[in-house]
Amino acid sequence: MSQVAIGLMSGTSMDGIDAAVIETDGQAVTWRGPSRTVPYEAGFRIRLGAAVAAAEAIAAEEERALGDALARLHAEAVRALLAEIDAPERVSLIGFHGHTTWHRPEKGLTRQIGNGALLAELTGVNVVNDLRAADMAAGGEGAPLAPLYHAALAEGFEKPLAVLNMGGVGNVTYLGDGGIIAFDTGPANAPIDDWVHARTGQRFDRDGALTGRGRVDEALLAVWLANPYFARRPPKSLDRNDFPLEGLDALSTEDGAASLAAFAAASVAAGLDRLPGRPLRWLVTGGGRHNPALMEMLRARLKAPVEPVEAAGWDGDAMEAQAFAFLAVRSRLGLPLTLPGTTGVARPMSGGVFHPAPANARRT
Repeated sequence: MSQVAIGLMSGTSMDGIDAAVIETDGQAVTWRGPSRTVPYEAGFRIRLGAAVAAAEAIAAEEERALGDALARLHAEAVRALLAEIDAPERVSLIGFHGHTTWHRPEKGLTRQIGNGALLAELTGVNVVNDLRAADMAAGGEGAPLAPLYHAALAEGFEKPLAVLNMGGVGNVTYLGDGGIIAFDTGPANAPIDDWVHARTGQRFDRDGALTGRGRVDEALLAVWLANPYFARRPPKSLDRNDFPLEGLDALSTEDGAASLAAFAAASVAAGLDRLPGRPLRWLVTGGGRHNPALMEMLRARLKAPVEPVEAAGWDGDAMEAQAFAFLAVRSRLGLPLTLPGTTGVARPMSGGVFHPAPANARRT
């Protein structure tokens, strides 16, 4: 039976919470409802950034406090979204990603902070979180997690098809006759955002204005592309801070943005030889699809149609949140969340931790 579920995503850009509602039986998506983004206030964003920078060294007390604060902010996002739904009582489940503070697949370790039990108590809705841990305990990379949702959306599309997420970290889902292959391609929007913020105080390169005016430093790009990560065979995944990207300081703001965008595009192209065939079409989600200069760089390197996911009738601002609603339903049904081709896990793996809403909790 289909369930109506809310998905919540706090991405590597640390700009806020994406919330979306869908109806699904864990196989097909029968309804995609409203969605919204709730920005983080500047002070909280700074606090979250400090936790990411500290990685494993974050103090346990601060990690707990930050996880509780995240749950409270996510509860506010749920309340706002429920107010937009005609029959909010139909929502039976929340898929809660939390926020990844560090991801070390080579050690079998990952950390997504966020108090799922508190979120269930505050919203009065059952919650599933901690969706990566079971995969990693079974030898998988724990990421990316959205490929099965991409496959559900693309049912009936001409294949092979690539769904490319240009969020903070880039990842690709390859959908072909032989199944699903997915992996992190390399840094994407996060380094551009960090660079632009450091130079201008703005949180991102709006409309790719800086990128479009800059000139790529080809020598620096070649150094970055020599990183051993690109020689590794998938499945593979990244932490936000895995690439130090040294050498930028001598560049202008525009040239730095252009060089980082070129690196994001070249990282995707570097993975082409790891795919069973060349995709007929690339559908791009994530913030990078709003950067015209980056999209042109992708077209030039991939030599195939590259379009925002809206060209397929999808909502690129809601897709990741929708994916976690989809995965939460699959978790409750005991269906796989990850596959050998998406994370390298030995067999299809379910996962997630269930937090039932307390019997006395009032639905918000």
